[in-house]
Parts: sequence; structure tokens; C-alpha cells
Amino acid sequence: MESASLRERQKERRRARIYGVAIELFKQGGFQTTTATDIARASNVSRGTFFNYYPYKEAVLLDYGSAVVEGLRLHAETRLNEGVVPATVLQEVWMQLAEQNVHERDLIPPLAYEVLNPDPERARTAYQALPLGKVIEMILRPMQQAGQLRSDLSLSRMSNLIADTYLMIALRWSAYGGGRSLQDEMRLTLGFLMDGVLKR
Repeated sequence: MESASLRERQKERRRARIYGVAIELFKQGGFQTTTATDIARASNVSRGTFFNYYPYKEAVLLDYGSAVVEGLRLHAETRLNEGVVPATVLQEVWMQLAEQNVHERDLIPPLAYEVLNPDPERARTAYQALPLGKVIEMILRPMQQAGQLRSDLSLSRMSNLIADTYLMIALRWSAYGGGRSLQDEMRLTLGFLMDGVLKR
């Protein structure tokens, strides 16, 4: 029993080391130019060991994105519990995400493409690892309960549409830039989306 527990801790430490090294390499040299072999070598593991933990390079980004979304969820939960109005909480989460995306601009396109992967299994895995729609749903639920949201679309559908729009805007901004900062782009987009979900 103790031996199995020790092995599990060693595996967790190895995975954390591979993850940390991979993210650092992505930031330094770019996601596209960093290979699984580069990550394995820098992590002091074999290439096969890397693939035991991450079946493809993009899977490392899913751990990164999952941690970001979990941070947003915790922030939203705390702020809602403090009595902050949901619309304000959504704007805070939205802006935090935009700031994170600006800071890690090169990681957004491959992460977004993974959600859109033509392989349905990989796309499903990415969607489950990045539950931004669930965070938005949690934020909007009090508004729905207060009768402030339209009733012809489910809360889940509205939340996922908002999350998907965020992803598309962030992807376009990362790839092409534009005249506005991502924060300004997202502020305008959120205003437009909220007009669409509010009850008339």
C-alpha cells in the first residue's frame, strides 16, 4: 500500500516536472517549434515517458488551460458569495481571462485549435478540460433565477455561446491583432453578448 502511494507521488512529481518544463519551453521558443523530444530531453525523461503522461503535445496546454479556468471559477465563486452582482463578476472574469491571454499570447491559438480539433475525441477532451461555459453558467444562474435572462434559450446554451465567442475573438486577436487591445475588444464583445441574453 505504502509502495503504491510512493509510486503515485513519484508519478505526480514527474508529470508536474514535465508540465512545468514544457510550458517554459513553449514560452521561450514558441509552441510550434518546441517538440516532444525537446520537452522530454529538458525534463530528463525518455520521449516514450513523455507520451505516457501526455499523448500529444497539445495535451500539455489542456492542463495549462484547465488551471486558468479553475482560477476563474474560484474567483467567480468567491465574488458571488460576497454578494457582487453577477454582471460585474462576469466582467471581472472576462477581463482576467483577457489579461491572461495577452500575457500568454502564443499559447492561445494552439489551445483554441485543440477545442476545434477535427478529431472528435480530442475536441471532446479539450472541451472537458476547459469548462469556461460552466463558469459562465454559474455566474449567470442568479440572473436566470431572478428572471433577468431570456427564456427561449437554456442557460447552458447561452453560457456556451458566450464562452465560444470568447474563444473565437481571442483566437482572431492572437493571430491578427487589430486596432484595439484584447481587453477593449472583449469589453465590447461582452456588452454585445449580454444584450443578447438579457430578457426584453
